[in-house]
This record gives sequence, structure tokens and C-alpha cells, in this order.
Amino acid sequence: MIDEPIPRREPPISDAESVARARVGQALRDLGHAFVARRASVDKLTELAERLEAAKDFLCLQPTRNQTYTKLALWTELVDYPQGRFEHAFEDRPVSGKASPLGLDLEFHRHGDEIEAFVTFREAHEGAFGRSHGGLVAALFDDVFGYVLGAIRQGAFTGELTVRYVSATPLHSRLSCRVGLTEQDGRKLYMAGQLTEVSSGEVVATAKATFIAVPPEVFDWLTDQRPAPPDEDVPADPAPSTR
Repeated sequence: MIDEPIPRREPPISDAESVARARVGQALRDLGHAFVARRASVDKLTELAERLEAAKDFLCLQPTRNQTYTKLALWTELVDYPQGRFEHAFEDRPVSGKASPLGLDLEFHRHGDEIEAFVTFREAHEGAFGRSHGGLVAALFDDVFGYVLGAIRQGAFTGELTVRYVSATPLHSRLSCRVGLTEQDGRKLYMAGQLTEVSSGEVVATAKATFIAVPPEVFDWLTDQRPAPPDEDVPADPAPSTR
């Protein structure tokens, strides 16, 4: 009898688990904002640290996750989005994932092949006094540009991103980040967008990006290069051509 290798592909999570993970992610994000926005005594901070350390230790007793194939499927299937407001399946995506502790709580809309994301920066996002950190604005653009790939059904990686900061990015004000494809030249996808304060209509920042289209087999190869779990021995294949 030939021993079959342990599959690296995990079964999809249930709807209940997805909802529960999103709830935890929201709680972690809210905790970060509450921590930044408040002062507490040393005793209270020590108590909080001990509770959080205990929660971390509890979580580390649970089985580890292998997201490689889950994320690969989302990339290679090029999940499309309906017109109007939509939800997405990238729940752990750092900027926009509902289960991500780092998420920005984005609300997505599709207009033709353009993507619009609404965001409100909060306490933990502050850079200079009273305004969002510029790096978060750049991350926002990069992430929302990525959803255009689903609209045009093309896998790609960011090649270049340029952000022009027009004015201070306010905290606690609803902003619209709207982006789209402007041109395609071979494997190069050119995109542009702007970040606008909804209440005033003022443009806060603009961005341009170049994405490099990548065929699905390259995603397969890149996935295979990731280290296998300790109980597997999966040989790496030669890199496929991207031409």
C-alpha cells in the first residue's frame, strides 16, 4: 500500500466560522482604537496585558491554518463582483478583510469596472495630529486597486504605486476611494484613483499604479515554492514562463 501525502488543501470554513472570525476581527480592531484613545493606570494596563496574553495563549492551543490553497483559489478563479454594493471572500486580507485585526472596515461598491470603497479612519490610524497616517492611505489605494482585477478578471501583482497627498486626510469622516483601469499595454495594467471626503467633496489624495498581469500557472508555481508543513515532502517545480 502506498502512503498518500497529507493534503495541503484545507476544507473551506463554514459560514458560522466565517461569521465568528469576522466578529473576532472586529473586536480586535475596536480594541486597538479603544487602546489608543484612552489612558489607564499602570495597574489597569497590567491587568489588560495579562488578559490579552492569556487570550493569545488560548488561541495558540488551537490548530494552525494553511491558507495557501484557499488564497490561491481566490486568485486563480478571479472572483467577480456584482454591480452595486458587494461583499468579498478575502476575509483575512490585511487592509479589507473582515477577520483581519489590521482591517480598515471598508464598504465596497462596483460601478461598471470601477471600484469604490468607503472608509472612516479612526484613532489607531492617526499619524500627524488629527489626520490619518499617509502610509495607510497608500495601503488603502493598493488594496482597492486590487479589486479592479476581479472586475476585469485578470490576476496581477502591484509593480508600482504613486500617491499624491493633496490635503490632510481627516479622521472620523467618511471618505470615498474610487479607482479604475485607465490603460493596458501588454502585461502592464495602468490604474488611477482618488480619495475624496464625502461630506465636502474635497479631494484628499490621488494615486496611480502599474500592475503586472500574471497567468494562473505562475500563481500555482509560487504557491508550490512555499515551505510544506513538517509532515510533507513536496518537491518544487521549475518556474513557468510569464511571457
